[in-house]
Amino acid sequence: MVRDYNNRHALDQKLRGTPKPANADHLEVGHWQAIAAVLAHVGLEAAVQRALSSTPELSLRYCGPGEWLVVSEVDTPVGLMRRLDMLCGTQAHVVDQSDGRVLLRLSGPSVRQILAKGIGVDLHPAAFALGGSTNALCGHIAINLARTGEDAFELIVSRSFAESLFDDLMTMGRAFDLSAAFSD
Repeated sequence: MVRDYNNRHALDQKLRGTPKPANADHLEVGHWQAIAAVLAHVGLEAAVQRALSSTPELSLRYCGPGEWLVVSEVDTPVGLMRRLDMLCGTQAHVVDQSDGRVLLRLSGPSVRQILAKGIGVDLHPAAFALGGSTNALCGHIAINLARTGEDAFELIVSRSFAESLFDDLMTMGRAFDLSAAFSD
């Protein structure tokens, strides 16, 4: 039996027909970002981090020693892979994660209170600096959490857990009238 692959976003069913106006606290779902995992070879971690940090269009998300998720809003997945191959050369392994990960942006004045309901990380600005990122659990779901603005965080989750994370975040944000929509 032959089946055609239907490439659709993991949250299409959840966000189909949702209103566009965003409330003060809003969950924006990225339609398609280029995301790659970069794993530095032993002893080359600092060199790889310098190379990755040299390109301002790339957002680095720390995952562990010598390991980062790299997010690009300007590159296609193929373009990001080419760019990372040029930057890292043979100093790191680079794996495309664009189809396997979903990026969610949570912003608003109550973002820390919403996230505190499910994440055991100190989100105070003095403890979680702008540009900082870490791996964490949101409830039972493994995510990468990054602080991208004064009251803005990005969560990267495996595609297979995106719907469950979305449901959890909407429940956590219900008291704050959290809205959600795809990004434009």
